[in-house]
Amino acid sequence: MYVRDAKNREEVWLLDHIESMGLDDTAFRSRDYVVAVDEESGEKAGFGRIRIHKDHSGTETGESDDGDGTETGAAREGPAEVCELTSIGVLESWRGQGVGAHVVERLIEYASDEGFDTVYSLTGESAYLAQFGFRRIEESQLPAVLQERLSEKRNRTDPDAVALAIDVDQFRMPDRLREAFKRAPEGRSTASDDDSAEDFGIDPDSATYKYDTGR
Repeated sequence: MYVRDAKNREEVWLLDHIESMGLDDTAFRSRDYVVAVDEESGEKAGFGRIRIHKDHSGTETGESDDGDGTETGAAREGPAEVCELTSIGVLESWRGQGVGAHVVERLIEYASDEGFDTVYSLTGESAYLAQFGFRRIEESQLPAVLQERLSEKRNRTDPDAVALAIDVDQFRMPDRLREAFKRAPEGRSTASDDDSAEDFGIDPDSATYKYDTGR
């Protein structure tokens, strides 16, 4: 089992499972997702997303040259970026095997690689994320763009959503989940990662497109 970036052709597979699990598909882009895959069978087992928001209420700071070659810490105008972990889903037959945990781990690594020190999540599954080091925070501590997002999410998909945050260097993977992931079943034959009609948004029974992906 491993976790990789989602492929463009997996848009429909992702949308199918996001819809069936009642997850948030706001501003959907397949390139924001990662997918957990069984290397033996190619079966996709789970997925998740990092969403980057522009927070126009804040101001980024950075170094600036004062004209004589000396850099200063003056503020530079522009929206700050904030990082949200969202839409974590695991297929039913793969639950309890550490798949979601490793999807979360990969997304935290991605956020760290992109220079984020903090990752936020707005979810009703706070106990699940707490085992990795996420902590509950007051809504007032959220960047303004995520305060709006929390209200929207409660109205659309997750009425019990609360605000969580983690410093990326505080992430921890419970040993039991890492071991479960290593022992995840191999050789499953119920699905394949090969190209199929479903992957391209085609309903094989009626040969019609199931989704308009705007392409």
